[in-house]
Amino acid sequence: MRFIGNIIWLVFGGIFVAIEYFIGSLALIVTIIGIPFGIQTFKLGLLALWPFGREAVQTKHANGCLSVLMNVIWILCGGLLIAISHVIWGIVFSITIIGIPFGRQHFKLAGLALMPFATEIRIKQ
Repeated sequence: MRFIGNIIWLVFGGIFVAIEYFIGSLALIVTIIGIPFGIQTFKLGLLALWPFGREAVQTKHANGCLSVLMNVIWILCGGLLIAISHVIWGIVFSITIIGIPFGRQHFKLAGLALMPFATEIRIKQ
């Protein structure tokens, strides 16, 4: 079922969302300062490419203060707009019963887009 959901996700716009994240990631990685943000954007792109069967889990890293600082910078430099965009798309998809699983994936992406640092993508078991 996850495979079918991922294929439908890709056909109905998921591939475009992932491509946007990958282009943004490459643009950020070009600069030295943007490398950590580019890595997080790449992580978002991977989740946007194949979201069913994966989950975003908060991790406990030793660099807790750094993660908080990076999340604040991320939110101020566009992360909030990305999260709002995913929430809006999640609401739009959740209007119909068929679209609810896709809306849930957008809500998952919104949570990760809001605070991507100290978050890990795992395959659900």
